[in-house]
Amino acid sequence: MSRVIVVGAAQLGPIQRAHTRQDVLKRLMALMAEAASRSCDVVVFPELALTTFFPRWFEPDITTTNHFYETQMPSSVTQPLFDEARRLNIAFCLGYAELTHDGHRYNTQVLVGKDAKIIAHYRKIHVPGHEHHEPDRPFQHAERYYFEPSQDGFGVWNALGGRIGMMICNDRRWPETYRVMGLKGVEMILCGYNTPLHYAPDPTQDRLQSFHNSLVMQSGAYQNGTWVVGVAKGGCEEGVDSLGDSAIIAPSGEIMAQATTTDDELLTYACDLDWCNNYKNTLFDFNRYRRPDMYSSITAQRGVVLD
Repeated sequence: MSRVIVVGAAQLGPIQRAHTRQDVLKRLMALMAEAASRSCDVVVFPELALTTFFPRWFEPDITTTNHFYETQMPSSVTQPLFDEARRLNIAFCLGYAELTHDGHRYNTQVLVGKDAKIIAHYRKIHVPGHEHHEPDRPFQHAERYYFEPSQDGFGVWNALGGRIGMMICNDRRWPETYRVMGLKGVEMILCGYNTPLHYAPDPTQDRLQSFHNSLVMQSGAYQNGTWVVGVAKGGCEEGVDSLGDSAIIAPSGEIMAQATTTDDELLTYACDLDWCNNYKNTLFDFNRYRRPDMYSSITAQRGVVLD
């Protein structure tokens, strides 16, 4: 039986502060309709896909930013996206800011089936940036102020005929992200990201943003025998230039489709999940070749310890 998932990677161009949820939903539904017209099984949207990337501003009273968060999913505003998915018979993955009823703030991604029912939630684990206002920066990256790191761990779910995992933005830079899901048999990882081209702590990395983005996702795909779908919100948003380069990456580490713009753009590829076995059953046969007895420091310590 064929296990091919036709994936649509729905890159978004900038969302400005003045854009409403309704403005954004029109764009999401247009990309969803295009994905359906290309016979996609699932369409993947970026991190924080409903709003501008608001951690670039520091608001001393965090409650003044509550309007950037979703308190339920779907809500009366986002329900049309779910309704359209059901009508088009297409699954989707969506990133958004979540404010829970008991006051927790998470950077969240949700996987929704073709029946418009939520299959799984994932909350970002590796939250980057800073917790306090840093006025010398040209713009803030205050994610650690606006979001708390998840304690839920990395899940892998039976969905779309395979083993599907999720990660968000900075998670993609950490090899442990892929390996934990790899040990759960993941066959496709869905990832949304917002990546400014300027990195204030070390501007020498600015020219390498595209290279590093591809490097980590391609290596993670290859070393774990999994598809990786990385989807950006790019372009110049509120004066800040962000990376595009959305990509669909095979278990071989090869890029099978990549964005050519920083605007709204849909990439598609028919992903054969059985290709994963070429790597899971050979070079990266974990049961045969891994040496977990040699890796204890990975979980026993957090930072560098000199012997």
